[in-house]
Amino acid sequence: MNKQKTLNQIRQRRKARTRARIFGTVEKPRLSIFKSNRYIYIQMIDDSIGKTIVSVSAESSKNAAASLGEAIAKKAVEKGIKKAVLDRGNYKYHGAVKTIAETARKAGLIL
Repeated sequence: MNKQKTLNQIRQRRKARTRARIFGTVEKPRLSIFKSNRYIYIQMIDDSIGKTIVSVSAESSKNAAASLGEAIAKKAVEKGIKKAVLDRGNYKYHGAVKTIAETARKAGLIL
């Protein structure tokens, strides 16, 4: 089998496993992270009504990940959100995803 096809299947299975256990509510929304080749997008989503509460994005880099984590936490605290559920999607918990989560925690968000 094609190696890239196999890797994509592994990523899809990981995403399905991760997402199956996570559900965001009004009190504790889902902090969703999506990375493209160029940008990082972070959203806080209330799955009970299917709406995005807060979102931030920037060009992808390690420094951007730290500033995005801080920015999403500030916006969430302004909206009265103190807790969230981390949805890392199909990404492993390291690099930019880890940086976003740790800086959001430092800025006052409980994950």
